[in-house]
Amino acid sequence: MKLFIALTITPSTFAQDYIQWGLPEGVKMRLGKGGINKIAYSPDGTKLAVASAIGIWIYRTQTGEELDLYTGHTGEVLGVSFSPDGKTIVSASGDNTIRLWSAHTGEHIRTLSGHKDWVYSAAFSPDGTTIVSASDDRTIRLWDANTGEHIRTLSGHKDWVYSAAFSPDGNIIASGGWDNNILRLWDANTGEHIRTLSGHTDGVSSVSFSLDGNIIASASDDNTIRLWDVDTGEHIRTLSGHKEGVRSVSFSPDGKTIATGSLDSTIRLWNMDTGEHLRTLSGHTDWVESVSFSPDGKTITSSSDDSTIRLWDANTGAHLRTLSEHIRGINSVSFSPDGKTIATGGWDSLRLWDANTGAHLRTLSGHTDWVYNVSFSPDGKTIASASLDDTIRLWNVDIGEHIHTLSGHTDSVTCVSFSPDGKTIVSGSVDNTLYLWEVDTGEHIETLSGHTDYVESVSFSPDGKTIVSGSGDGTIRLWDVDTGSHIRTLSGHTDRVRINSVAFSPDGHIIASSSYDYDVRLWHTHTGTHLLTLSGHTEGIGSVSFSPDGTTIASGSRDNTIRLWHAHTGEHLHTLSGHTNWVFCVSFSPDGKTIASSSRGGIVLLWDLTVDNVD
Repeated sequence: MKLFIALTITPSTFAQDYIQWGLPEGVKMRLGKGGINKIAYSPDGTKLAVASAIGIWIYRTQTGEELDLYTGHTGEVLGVSFSPDGKTIVSASGDNTIRLWSAHTGEHIRTLSGHKDWVYSAAFSPDGTTIVSASDDRTIRLWDANTGEHIRTLSGHKDWVYSAAFSPDGNIIASGGWDNNILRLWDANTGEHIRTLSGHTDGVSSVSFSLDGNIIASASDDNTIRLWDVDTGEHIRTLSGHKEGVRSVSFSPDGKTIATGSLDSTIRLWNMDTGEHLRTLSGHTDWVESVSFSPDGKTITSSSDDSTIRLWDANTGAHLRTLSEHIRGINSVSFSPDGKTIATGGWDSLRLWDANTGAHLRTLSGHTDWVYNVSFSPDGKTIASASLDDTIRLWNVDIGEHIHTLSGHTDSVTCVSFSPDGKTIVSGSVDNTLYLWEVDTGEHIETLSGHTDYVESVSFSPDGKTIVSGSGDGTIRLWDVDTGSHIRTLSGHTDRVRINSVAFSPDGHIIASSSYDYDVRLWHTHTGTHLLTLSGHTEGIGSVSFSPDGTTIASGSRDNTIRLWHAHTGEHLHTLSGHTNWVFCVSFSPDGKTIASSSRGGIVLLWDLTVDNVD
């Protein structure tokens, strides 16, 4: 096998072509910008830093233009903050590290290592000399911002710590987490624990000091915000009104207003002195993860799991601008038969992309829950989408028109596949069954029952006579398409763990299956004999796919990698590394020269490869 490496094009080369910024080695294109976690303004308000699943995006605040992308973390970026002088950015990541970057050039300055689990937040002290970080390892750490040296560790939380912030004078640190739903105050100079603030009835997700440092606001999954007196620890008041957990809280620069973002998809503004609810900002269609005031207090920025960042007028609540193409997890990716279009299904929608340019062509909306799986018809004219809203939808590819909704499953639909002649669809569901449907009419033809847990993956054999299904019951089943009868059951994955993906080889003689036991197994279709086990992944495998010529198998895993294997010998050929989160799905292009991989991080990477003489 030969892997051809595409050149990485930097922002300074083609500033408009951000789909090629900061690409991992071997990747020729990226679809999507990755899911959004946190946002931060530069001190002068001209730039917005966005912590995403793939790195830190830098936007021009006034225009929404993409300026840069900082990559290097091997996990999602969960937190981001500017230094007080605006020259440095600090980022916190799921790879257990903190990184410092030049805010002007994007150059990586240094990495701070020591946490033993995800780092959720990192922030500078007001004088810019110290960094505080909060982690899933139950600790807060202080670091010298100039040297990266670890100063001290603040221990006492009994569960993960989600947020930590300096007081305006830099003398106190407030931290919030999931241990008994409390806040803790610490002496920033000595590390001594000052006091514990109790009262929330669920985890504390965000803490913020008022400008004068006298008050702390805490946001909680108990749907409330609490205000506390810093000196005494006394509870001042509770702000209630959000219908679901509050994820973020921020004071306006003048200290008069508090902004909060919630799982109920709204931002609320409150009078700090009275606790009065001033205004609700609505428009996001999924939970609001982060809210922040601009330094001049005129604008509020919010990030959401609906894959958008929104800017609002802080005085009127008017929506000013939306920054999009940040996509939350993509569960499924599929090439059209002619290789020109890519379909993705994920947490927010079904999307079509130009496979040559990476341009987003259209979004197909209608499902009311995650699109879990997508499949093109053999002629490429129709897409079937399976959703957790219990339905399958058929769409016209050229115009994006909805054709049919297939209803009948009594629980989420997890997988869907067309027959080779394009006349029939098979679907699998959490209701433990497979359904056969007529494509032209949308009519339910037959129900295939036998699995004792949800059906995760289905596929027709190349001759259209057999269906293979993989299930949460740990088995693979073969079915006769004409009669609906069960042919045989293939068992062997260890501990009856779920079968996440099944696929026929192009000649139909071999079945590949993948599981959370970290292995891919190959089976003889006609006898059910176990042929080979492909081992090497270090986490569960979510997807398996044959190359069009049948010589290579690709597997995507929760260990963030794709592995390529020789389909006949089981030899490991290559590992593709570059995703910062679980790889949900892998798919070969029809010409076999490209692999598309989708991830929980909300992107698709297109890997440039050819397969030659792998004997």
